[in-house]
Amino acid sequence: MSATATGVYHRSYRRESALRHTKAEYFRLALMIVGLLVTPYVLDNYWLSIVNTILIAVIGAVGLNILVGFTGQISLGQGGFLAIGAFSSALLYQRADLPAPLSIACAVVITAVAGALFGLPALRIKGLYLAIATLASQEIIVFVARRWTFLRDGSAPLTVDRLSLGSFEIERQYFEWQWYWILLTFAVLAVLAARNLFRSSLGRSFMAVRDQDIAASAIGVNITRAKVTAFAVSSGFVGLAGALSAHYTETVTWEAFTLDVSILYLAMIIVGGLGTIAGSVYGAAFMVLVPVFIQETVGAVGDSVPVLLSRVPAIEQVVFGLVIIFFLLFEPRGLAQIWQRMKDYIRFWPFRY
Repeated sequence: MSATATGVYHRSYRRESALRHTKAEYFRLALMIVGLLVTPYVLDNYWLSIVNTILIAVIGAVGLNILVGFTGQISLGQGGFLAIGAFSSALLYQRADLPAPLSIACAVVITAVAGALFGLPALRIKGLYLAIATLASQEIIVFVARRWTFLRDGSAPLTVDRLSLGSFEIERQYFEWQWYWILLTFAVLAVLAARNLFRSSLGRSFMAVRDQDIAASAIGVNITRAKVTAFAVSSGFVGLAGALSAHYTETVTWEAFTLDVSILYLAMIIVGGLGTIAGSVYGAAFMVLVPVFIQETVGAVGDSVPVLLSRVPAIEQVVFGLVIIFFLLFEPRGLAQIWQRMKDYIRFWPFRY
């Protein structure tokens, strides 16, 4: 018997529909679980706060990838939908005295409805015109958030009380540690929900619209329902990220949801890999860590080259642009494809193919 498997075979539909099929996949999953469980015990508060930021970004990137990568509908309104989720949850929790889980759930629903409404132009337009339409939604939402005094505490940004539920309350001493487990739970659930979405008929209709909407309509796919639902589902994920961000930062202001944020999330799914859930995770982690490593590097050489200390924002923008250009030119399928090539190389070694 050969020591190396020559293929993946299935003897039942249940086995074929499993998320993982080989022992190597289960081994990598076990390593990932161990790593996630160990992370809060080996990192200090600074790096744990960065990990928490990545977990929030993962949820938002997964939502955007559902729309752009899997359905083929370009969106530049990510920042606006994050704002809807953040402000909705903060207002319901702070002023309506709703429990945190209920306020977050309501924020998800509100953002999904808003996404479906702003996604209606997708029924008539596509491509560049759709991107401009979603850009308009971004500007409208930010304009309302900036001008509506109801969304502020007087002249100050809207503040949110420390997250609590019954007798449980986030403690300042263990703030990052406790939030890690909360955000990890939501991120894992979001990833699993998205993975299973595209194993359903609804998810497959999204991909059919992306590949060829006319052919999809010819075989019975309801294009109207698919596009509007894609906007709603995507916005729901984004609204969840915005709501969690509001409770995590305990401050909500329109400056945190500008067009730069929309471009950042678009870069996450481009770098990670369009049309892959794993790529959303890789891209979110990569784009959050890039400015951190730039700041660490500049800080390390700042004494030798002091002029760099005053140029950190400019350096970040340059590196940000170069990273996007690099992946668009040399690896359009992103980090997910690079990881797949690495796995294939190890699996087929020492053979070339």
